[in-house]
Amino acid sequence: MSGNFVIGVDGGTESIRAGVFDKIGTPLAHSSTNYQTNFPYPGWAEQDPRDWWKGLAVSVRKAVQESGISAEEVSALTVDTTCCSVVALDESGDPLRPALIWMDVRSDKQAVQVAECEDPALLVNGNGKGPVSAEWMIPKALWLKQNEVEIFCKAVTICEYQDYLNFHLTGRLVSSINNVSTRWHFDFSEDKVGSKKSVPNSLLEKLDLNDLAEKWPLEVIRLGEVIGELTSEAAEHLGLPVGIPVVQGGADAQIGMIGLGVVKPGSLALITGSSHLQLGLSEKPFHGEGIWGTYADALIPGLYTVEGGQTSTGSVINWLKNLFGENDYSSLNKDAQDIPPGSEGLIVQDHFQGNRTPYTDPRSRGAVHGISLKHSRAHIFRASIEGVAFGSELIFESMRENGFQPENIVISGGATRSKLWLQIHADVSNVPITLTKNPDAPLLGCAILSAVGAGFYRDIPSAVETMVEIDSIVEPSTECHEAYKPFFESYKKTYSALRKTRNNLKD
Repeated sequence: MSGNFVIGVDGGTESIRAGVFDKIGTPLAHSSTNYQTNFPYPGWAEQDPRDWWKGLAVSVRKAVQESGISAEEVSALTVDTTCCSVVALDESGDPLRPALIWMDVRSDKQAVQVAECEDPALLVNGNGKGPVSAEWMIPKALWLKQNEVEIFCKAVTICEYQDYLNFHLTGRLVSSINNVSTRWHFDFSEDKVGSKKSVPNSLLEKLDLNDLAEKWPLEVIRLGEVIGELTSEAAEHLGLPVGIPVVQGGADAQIGMIGLGVVKPGSLALITGSSHLQLGLSEKPFHGEGIWGTYADALIPGLYTVEGGQTSTGSVINWLKNLFGENDYSSLNKDAQDIPPGSEGLIVQDHFQGNRTPYTDPRSRGAVHGISLKHSRAHIFRASIEGVAFGSELIFESMRENGFQPENIVISGGATRSKLWLQIHADVSNVPITLTKNPDAPLLGCAILSAVGAGFYRDIPSAVETMVEIDSIVEPSTECHEAYKPFFESYKKTYSALRKTRNNLKD
């Protein structure tokens, strides 16, 4: 292809979005198409993969049309998707049942079975001591084998949303190193990509799940490498020329790291929204309690990804906004700015939907303590933001205890719209917070991978140097950081104190 434009596609929880970019990262247009999620039973969440495929075409066609370029000027396309959205396919690549998307946790019992295996593959889960998430690939596949035997046996392929789309785009069934390293328990730390030695065979054997490896797409493709070219059927579906290179992407949040420019050791991406995700890169592998990872080669060859996460963050703040009857956050932010650090003794634990890290406790719940008649709704609002920032700092503390020191935090998502929230995050952790000019990190990350696959750049870091621009930096206040210390210590003690009182309670 001779064009100077690329397409990034972000397959999210509620919609699939497509964006058109030039080769230096300037966004020209984007389009979004919603699809439906069904919740047949508590803890279940399903989507029809055919809706993904239909939505992809609608979004790509509209984005190209609104960009003002011709389809012939597109040089490459990359897709990222939600991670652990598991599909069972027949020999033609068509779904045998609805996908179990990432938030589907019906496999909670299977996750316990996996965790009890005491296998080396489980070191990425809190050094083997942390629970295995029911969101991940192996528990979901095990649930299928134990509960839908006919579907499992009939499935020629069990893979992810990512792999499903790439197969229908190129006719080639492969997996992304990003997904298999972070969520399938593949280990590339001492192995070549694509070697069957990276497959967690001993873990599968202990689970009587050896046949799953026969159903996985074991050809693993690195990020930024070309999978294949658009087939004639896919090209017609998307309104693009036949032969456009399709480049390997990965999990949406991890591709967001690339869109934020987090591609060097010591840097960390703080991806905010309904939840928070903390993702960093290290030169050395390590495993430790309270963190997930490290994952070898998951993002950049030769580097290791470390992960933390908070289940409920922006969702808590949104809940408060609705509870207070506000249409937006403007008045709440304004009033909370005048409250001193620590909200005059008010502490909020952010575990409204459980804790992902460092405790990995789905039964933990939110709490407010230290409240008095002195406190106003502004105090509660600010304390809730501080509670989220304390939760992030606790994750950073766990990372530091295990040898990873976040030196530079780059942020994206909903929290970037609040100067108050940004400053509190910086002050609590005493680390500068960097904002980029393009806040849509997953789409830009896909565009960067497309540009690498199209040959515009030699590798991902060199593409990032040109395509990611810094907008501003929020510097921490040393005075405020010191003021926060006693309140952070109180926050840390809250979990252990409340866990004892909640042991015999039912939700």
